[in-house]
Amino acid sequence: MPIMFAVLGCVLVVACMLLIIRVYRVVRNGQNSKPGNKGRITLLVVAGSGGHTAEILRLMRSLSSAYSPRFYVIADTDKMSEERIRAFEKSKHLLDSDPQCTIHWITRSREVHQSWSSSVVSTLNAHFYSIPLIFRLRPDMVLCNGPGTCVPLCIAGLLLGILGIKKVVIVFIESICRVESLSLTGKILYHFSDYFFVQWASLRDSYPKSIFLGRIV
Repeated sequence: MPIMFAVLGCVLVVACMLLIIRVYRVVRNGQNSKPGNKGRITLLVVAGSGGHTAEILRLMRSLSSAYSPRFYVIADTDKMSEERIRAFEKSKHLLDSDPQCTIHWITRSREVHQSWSSSVVSTLNAHFYSIPLIFRLRPDMVLCNGPGTCVPLCIAGLLLGILGIKKVVIVFIESICRVESLSLTGKILYHFSDYFFVQWASLRDSYPKSIFLGRIV
């Protein structure tokens, strides 16, 4: 019996090491990936609420029609973002000859002022919805700017690469409101996003992996 446990332990250790190596290779290779080197780019956009949605839609105005189809993902309680997205896409239809847009909903990872203990449960629940959605849509790129909703979606995108199904480029843009410190979402995604943009030079100095281009949203 002790020998069996020893063998099982060795197998688990080797499996964990292989998983860690695989995650490292996916993240490392992703940092050298070049989005935009093919035709259309299937884009998944994570909209938050309030300022997050306003910022991400301002950024979307500068993207070409090559980013299509466009999948928007919002929290199931966020009615305002849904209205803004539909209004934005309706105006874009007048200029884009081949618009493609769908909106999808997942449970919110964390509500404002929600306790940290209950946030763990709600975040796990959000993963339950995010993983099947990402595996079904299989976007080329995930674009997000800070809402907690984007964490399970980005992790699901990373999982696609770990399993060898598809490399999903993760692009994170920290909110203009974050001047001296990253948001909690930023602190998490800083470690495995492919492109991490900040809008203040002070953040670039503190986080060397980040890219500073001035104000972009």
